Amino acid sequence: MKTDVEELTPTRVKLTVEVPFDELKPNLDKAYKEISQQVRIKGFRPGKVPAPLIDKYVGRGAVLQEAVNDALPELYGRAVEESEIFVLGQPDVEVTELEDGTQFAFTAEVDIRPKFEVPDYDGLEVVVEDAEVTDEQVEETIGNLRERFASLTNAERAAEEGDFATIDLVARIDGEEVEDASATGYSYEVGSKSSVEGLDEAIIGLSAGEEKTFTGTLTGGEHAGEEAEITVTVQSVKVKNLPDLDDEFAQLASEFDTMEELREDVRARLGRQVKLQQLSEARDKALEALLEKVDIPLPEKVVEEEIGRRNQQLEQQLQMAGMSKEDYLKEEEKTAEEFDTEVAEAARLAVKGGFVLDQLAVQEELGVENEELSEYVVSQAMQMGVQPQQLAEYLTQNNQLPAIVSEVLRSKALNLVVEHVAVKDESGNEIDVEAVRRELNGETGETVQAEEAAEDAAAEGDAAESAEGEEAPAEAAEAAAEESPAAEAKDEQAAKDKDA
Repeated sequence: MKTDVEELTPTRVKLTVEVPFDELKPNLDKAYKEISQQVRIKGFRPGKVPAPLIDKYVGRGAVLQEAVNDALPELYGRAVEESEIFVLGQPDVEVTELEDGTQFAFTAEVDIRPKFEVPDYDGLEVVVEDAEVTDEQVEETIGNLRERFASLTNAERAAEEGDFATIDLVARIDGEEVEDASATGYSYEVGSKSSVEGLDEAIIGLSAGEEKTFTGTLTGGEHAGEEAEITVTVQSVKVKNLPDLDDEFAQLASEFDTMEELREDVRARLGRQVKLQQLSEARDKALEALLEKVDIPLPEKVVEEEIGRRNQQLEQQLQMAGMSKEDYLKEEEKTAEEFDTEVAEAARLAVKGGFVLDQLAVQEELGVENEELSEYVVSQAMQMGVQPQQLAEYLTQNNQLPAIVSEVLRSKALNLVVEHVAVKDESGNEIDVEAVRRELNGETGETVQAEEAAEDAAAEGDAAESAEGEEAPAEAAEAAAEESPAAEAKDEQAAKDKDA
């Protein structure tokens, strides 16, 4: 087999492959066998029809086409391997020559990763935020915990801001009720402005059993964006009672006996959170700094696919949240053009980041051990709330292991960059990233590495989202800081108190 490579652009090539006809013999034999099983010719059992009769009744051309279709994937793969190119996506294949008994030739145009070398990254400097925990942050976190243990009691008065009202809603357009915009027994925090505009103003001043009608613009459903006459009826008004911040509350909300111990625990957890954020920020900015030193062309088709993936992901998230894209843009205070520009820039950064980390892994001869794959799968399983064995079986059955290996390699490549970067906080203090990892994990280093693996996975398989900021571990740390260790165990009791 002979293969010629023509560079169409720095990111796209055309392979011209010539194959001696005798190399197709196994595929021809297979084609005859499969067609023999399908045809019905008098005097011959299925699978026993001789080749000459198949040529006569089915046609030699059909056999050749079947053999070529069977041979192309393997021949294309061999051509790619021999050419030592890194292909991206599916090729555009065209059979250019098929002479029975003499020669077979085809061309394949395909996008490739551009050829380049990652420059020296020693001496790069990045600045991250200070790992400071303020008294205000501690009190805010305790305040959030306090809110979880608030109770609701009936109020024999009109609704005020901050109350919780149980309401019925009926929306009508031209006198016809809009079913998906109506609700019964809906618990609503007055003043939260979390529903249709005008609802808060309508509820304030109403007592149980009273109603009010106002005009509002529907925010979701089939009639989103349309004006409707909305009638709100108050069933009950309840006032929220927050527990006192005393030792009794500490015992209710945690395993600690005193508020002083609870505050110390919250401060320690917030301290861990901000240090995790520092590590994440250091990774993000290290990749950003490296990407600034690299100028490479990007395959437009690959970038377009990444843009499409991101838009599809947003649409799914908005659908789950019951929001339209127009509502989202309004909330973000962006025009559609600004949003599209941002998505395109992020997609290009994503593709470029993946290329750079892949190439760095090749240059540094990085590999992936089975233990590293296992750690990655375990961290992902924990994040998804499934058993590691169940996730491993799914990945294997769906041929996802190559993607996992690539993701772990990218993470290792990024870790290598961070090790060579000088990291300082905004106050000018030098940060030893490895020392921070050891500190957070009691000298083992395992927990933070697992969390960083979860960060990379949260980027949905593309390394460049590291450059945009990986928020999953920060959110997890924040949740841990907001909840004392025993808080979940006491949620049931708190729920009972709320209904008191």
